[in-house]
Amino acid sequence: MTGRTSAHQEQHLRSSAMIADVVIGMSDGLTVPFALAAGLSGAVANSSLVVTAGIAEIVAGSIAMGLGGYLAGRTEVDHYESERRREAAEVESVPEREKEEVRAVFAEMGLSPALQQTVADELANDKDKWIDFMMKHELGLDEPDPNRATQSAITIGASYVAGGLVPLAPYFFVAQPHQALLYSCAVTLVCLFVFGYFKAKVTGQPPVSGAIKVALIGAAAAAAAFGVARLFNG
Repeated sequence: MTGRTSAHQEQHLRSSAMIADVVIGMSDGLTVPFALAAGLSGAVANSSLVVTAGIAEIVAGSIAMGLGGYLAGRTEVDHYESERRREAAEVESVPEREKEEVRAVFAEMGLSPALQQTVADELANDKDKWIDFMMKHELGLDEPDPNRATQSAITIGASYVAGGLVPLAPYFFVAQPHQALLYSCAVTLVCLFVFGYFKAKVTGQPPVSGAIKVALIGAAAAAAAFGVARLFNG
């Protein structure tokens, strides 16, 4: 029973991390290319130009977002490893002080002084578990998945591409950018609303208000881009 519970918990954690990456990539993927396509629709006369610029932006944006996710994941791993090396050095150089820190942790849990001492002495017999204990209970750090950075980069990048193709799709089939923009607005706003709804549910926020908020942000970005393009295009 314990093994099954532990495996279920680990899967839950991985799924939560993946959902967060999908939200990051999809959110920007739906909004940024939508605003770009809307802006270009107010300045060009052919949808092919919107498609070309949109694809270029999706490629560049997915790479940039994926790289950001990778660097964030690597930073988390590097930070953990750095702190673990520091804890290992302190266990070797000042073991009594580290034992005192262990006792302080158990004191906060309500254990008696005698039991605090006993547990600290037992824990000190296995330095790896001792260091693990200090990392989690003194520093509040859990060991990150070493593959997390790569997985995060792929998930965020792919989500950005998937989101970005939604507002761009009508321009593949409609030659007039202004007409394509109408279809793009309808499809993208529906997708933003649905995406915002599920994003709010995952994060524990009111689903309907979260959906409306995401849709309004996307609409405002597209309207601003379209207005600026028309303004500078005369």
